Amino acid sequence: MCLIVFALECHPRYRLVFAANRDEFFSRPSTPAGFWDDAPQVLAGRDLLGGGTWLGVTRGRRLAAVTNYRDPRAHLSDAPSRGALAADFLTGTMTPEQYLAMVRREGGRYNGFSLLFGDDSGLFHYSNRGGDAARIPPGTHGLSNHLLDTPWPKVVAARERLERALLADLPEPEALFALLADPHPFPDQQLPDTGIGSERERLLSPLFISGSDYGTRSSTIVLIDRENRVTFMERSYDNRQRAAGTASFRLDPDRCTTA
Repeated sequence: MCLIVFALECHPRYRLVFAANRDEFFSRPSTPAGFWDDAPQVLAGRDLLGGGTWLGVTRGRRLAAVTNYRDPRAHLSDAPSRGALAADFLTGTMTPEQYLAMVRREGGRYNGFSLLFGDDSGLFHYSNRGGDAARIPPGTHGLSNHLLDTPWPKVVAARERLERALLADLPEPEALFALLADPHPFPDQQLPDTGIGSERERLLSPLFISGSDYGTRSSTIVLIDRENRVTFMERSYDNRQRAAGTASFRLDPDRCTTA
């Protein structure tokens, strides 16, 4: 994932409203969201190179998502896939506190990442590049390729748009997808300097990235209501940034349906 915005305990009907874009090289093979054959409780897309995922949920309402921390100067050529961090939480049984302790011990093996993970007891954030590692407080939050709530222009804009969407009694998924679909870059003077050069910073600055070899490949909406019903929707895009289909799942506490 490369852009995540979410509202935790901010809406009368939903305890979590979560919207995210996955940005990746178009050549990297993956499968769209679905239940995994080898872990049927997991609903997630899958990276076919590393075997992990960028975002997923489980029938028991465990949730995990990972973004890369942009720091090319500290890149490790032999590091394990960061998608394993999200997948291991989803397929495992550790409490969020236990998993936090584990990733604190093991996080140095990976290239830079920020990880969101949790269950009904709470949502947590950890990055192996610093910042607070703790339970996330109620409110609206945003994450891109840095630490939680770093005020990059895309994060600030996405949070503001999410807050407006929350004014609706029932936030429409299409409004959340529209929030994520803005391809307009931000002015150069507002962009961070992460060591990749101004042209690349400009390319990666929009909420929705439209590159020739790299861009937004999917957008995902997760809604968890006050009765623990989960709505999971994933919209996929081709390498010309055209919508290629939308998959919808509804996970009730006692059953699951697919639209």
